[in-house]
Amino acid sequence: MKKTNLALLGAAVILGCVLASCGNGEKVEARNPGAVDSANGDISVGVAKVGRKTLERTLTLSSELVPFQEIDVYAKEAGYVKDLTVDYGTHVKAGQVMATLEIPELQAQLKQDDAAIQSVSDQVMYAQNALTRIEAQHKSLQLQFERLSGVSKSKPGLVAQQEVDDAEAKALASAAQIEEAKSNIEAARSRIAEAKAKKEHDQVLFEYAKITAPFSGVVTQRYANQGTLMQAGTNSSTQATPLVRLSQDDLFRLVIPVPESYVRYIHVGDPVSVFIGSLNRKFPGRVQRFAVDVKEDTRTMHTEVDVPNPDRVLLPGLYAEATITLERKANTLAVPIQAVNQGEQNTVDVVTPSNTIEIRAVTLGIQTANDAEVLSGLKEGDLIVVSDRSGLKAGQQVQPKVIELVGVPGQEENK
Repeated sequence: MKKTNLALLGAAVILGCVLASCGNGEKVEARNPGAVDSANGDISVGVAKVGRKTLERTLTLSSELVPFQEIDVYAKEAGYVKDLTVDYGTHVKAGQVMATLEIPELQAQLKQDDAAIQSVSDQVMYAQNALTRIEAQHKSLQLQFERLSGVSKSKPGLVAQQEVDDAEAKALASAAQIEEAKSNIEAARSRIAEAKAKKEHDQVLFEYAKITAPFSGVVTQRYANQGTLMQAGTNSSTQATPLVRLSQDDLFRLVIPVPESYVRYIHVGDPVSVFIGSLNRKFPGRVQRFAVDVKEDTRTMHTEVDVPNPDRVLLPGLYAEATITLERKANTLAVPIQAVNQGEQNTVDVVTPSNTIEIRAVTLGIQTANDAEVLSGLKEGDLIVVSDRSGLKAGQQVQPKVIELVGVPGQEENK
């Protein structure tokens, strides 16, 4: 029994040593890809060639889609819903009639307006007839006066002067009646214009019995039914109920709070990639407007991205991730970010043509999750060390091996 236990214990110790040896070897390989070349003693290092690529520095912010515009539609005049032609989900065009109201008071008023116009028109006709009659009388009286006056002048004493004076007075009186009749006609015509203007005003109000869509969109809420009494939405003293809620659905807004450190990169017209996780799709958008100030409480700037929705795929309230390109450099010199020794002065380990290490200072530009732009210090084709550099020194002889690098997925900055 004791021999068996000792045998098992020895086997366990041997197995543990083997596993520990293998584990240590794996850890060293993962931690330090460089290894000593058994032939000449040079350290093998992983290198990459300095090349050119397009670098983008992006910012991803989360928000929810909201309709470009959304309103509750009210009645301008009070009335009963006679016809309701829309419901939840109904798509309408701008100007389309959504409901018709029954407004008895306005209908009665329009009839009164017609009666008033007719009455005043009759007055104008009466005044015109009176004018015609008075003008005929005046013509006769004026002719009689002229005859008597002529006889009195040609044969004095034949006609009494009193008779001439009476004829003249009658002619003058008829002339005054003509002017009065003309004034009556003008006054009646003015009343016609007033009556017609009132009817036009009442007709405009009556047209509000047809409630139309102010813009194209979709009905997302219905508040009334056929027969509902709608109060005028223009009267703030009444608790008016809207007819429907209308949302524009061919264009959405994405309101994103841009942190103040990124405000300087935001411009109207900047392209934005909008990812909708629930649809697993990306949609194009653009920065369309932003507040030119930073909120004190959040230290962010209100920014709006317009997202077209011509196929009506997007819906209000969908969660979205907006990716904005902050900076972009095309065909620029770049190195893997892991090759840079970052500090007060950024450096890289360069493998010279003679396979020795040179510590070279570099000036960096745009930095992404995987790469950094090189403004100075390197040229295209240089070999730089991308493996562990902790044991390397300037002038040290190495054996370079070009390796493939796997980039880090995802965006650089997420808020």
